[in-house]
Amino acid sequence: MAPLGVALGLCAASSLTKIPNYAPAFLSFHFIWAYGVLSPRTLKQWYGIDHNESPRHDLNKYGDAAVKSGQITQKQLDMLRRNESAHANAVENYAFFVGAIGFASLAGVDRRLVNRAGLIYTIARVAYGFVYILVEDRLWSQLRGFTWWIGNCSCLYLLWQAGSELNA
Repeated sequence: MAPLGVALGLCAASSLTKIPNYAPAFLSFHFIWAYGVLSPRTLKQWYGIDHNESPRHDLNKYGDAAVKSGQITQKQLDMLRRNESAHANAVENYAFFVGAIGFASLAGVDRRLVNRAGLIYTIARVAYGFVYILVEDRLWSQLRGFTWWIGNCSCLYLLWQAGSELNA
């Protein structure tokens, strides 16, 4: 297996080195990230306001009451709401990433480019999740949009490269 620097195209490969395609690993990571790690259920369970019978409506139905009763603070409720939004955005964006990295892989885009774009997307989307959930300040929250665009531009880059390969 090639070292990571070679797989990302950052180091020269010998003629015998087979460059792996990490697209399946990136896809697996982002599925777990979007549907598992960013799932708002974990934090709602932590704060004791998770209702499995209708979890999508927990914060709307029980959030304000939990603040009034002192179970959570308004700041915590706001964070839980941002967590729901970050989760929804990660789920929505996952399809674009699947299409872009899958299309690039099947079109025969150089694996180093696929790996590099996948890593850039991963770093951007992880940063996006943290910024979305943890940053309350209006000015600093602009970092969220910046990381969103970095992730989406890496997908657009993959689609461009796939189109170039298909039309070569």
